[in-house]
Amino acid sequence: ALLDTHAAIRTNDLAKVYEAQSSFHSAFNHTFGSYKGNWLIPALHVVCRNTHKAAVLADKAVNRIKNTRNDHARLHSAVTLLQASYSKTLNDRVDMRRNEPLSEDGSKKVGVLYIVNQLFSMYFELNTLRLCKNLLKPVESRGIHESGSIGEMVTYRYYVGRLNMFEDQYDLAEKNFDYALRHCHKSASANKKRILNYLVPVKLLRGRLPTIKLLEKYSLNEFLPLLNGMRTGNLMEFSDGLMKNQDLFIRRGTYLLLEKCKMICYRNLFKRVYKIIGKEQIRLEMIARSFKWLGMPIDLDEVECILANLIFKQYIRGYLSHAKRVLVLSKKDPFPTSKVIKS
Repeated sequence: ALLDTHAAIRTNDLAKVYEAQSSFHSAFNHTFGSYKGNWLIPALHVVCRNTHKAAVLADKAVNRIKNTRNDHARLHSAVTLLQASYSKTLNDRVDMRRNEPLSEDGSKKVGVLYIVNQLFSMYFELNTLRLCKNLLKPVESRGIHESGSIGEMVTYRYYVGRLNMFEDQYDLAEKNFDYALRHCHKSASANKKRILNYLVPVKLLRGRLPTIKLLEKYSLNEFLPLLNGMRTGNLMEFSDGLMKNQDLFIRRGTYLLLEKCKMICYRNLFKRVYKIIGKEQIRLEMIARSFKWLGMPIDLDEVECILANLIFKQYIRGYLSHAKRVLVLSKKDPFPTSKVIKS
């Protein structure tokens, strides 16, 4: 089967390369299961990685020929092969010991985390995130997620952070992304940027604004107008930045999260209006003027709706007088920072 793979590579037929690689992977899974110990783990990891890459390249080639985008048959097939490899490592009866060298008596569980990360990547590519849950419990209940190499643990936390983010568990997402960024190799700038693509939106939503220096260091210029808009309450700059990079944020799956950050932008805009007026009672007409000055005119009903949401979220302390069209702010800390910056 391995010779068939090499022969297919020489023909440059990517679909045939995947077929040969999948046959080899299936045969290797059978061989791997029949041998004791974990000395074949490095080879299994290479096979899993090659199967994943071959499937992605074959699907792209087929889609190019058919002029389509949604044929992922080979990647779906590859998932089945990697799931078999995952089962053979996870279900090994030998107990895993941390930092134990590979041997004929070692546990095959040391190979689990790398394969899990490959499966995470494939599930995200196929948009089948529900399947990720099937991996989390077995891995974390056995403590395997804390027993891999640093690289494997960083990758695992990165994908779990993305899962947390899509489930609106932003506190857990922040912890996992923070771990991944802190432990990522200092020279792995591309990987750090990949982590920051998701960590920055989570931080923004939780009221923790990154420095301009950090964004410039990793060429994350798409976040600069959002950062400036949130910091100054410039809704126009924030909205323009969000619209300009809309396609990029949608591809990453962070657009809706960043849209939620607009509430902090509103809060900071109203805080500036409050500081200019210098009174606890602010007519809604004055707030509407600030929107008109920004080039985004809205009526008083919309102003009232935005303020009601901000008061509900406790970003603003006070109440609305609908009859008088007035916002009455608390005399003590009307714009509590603790409600915006989550601990």
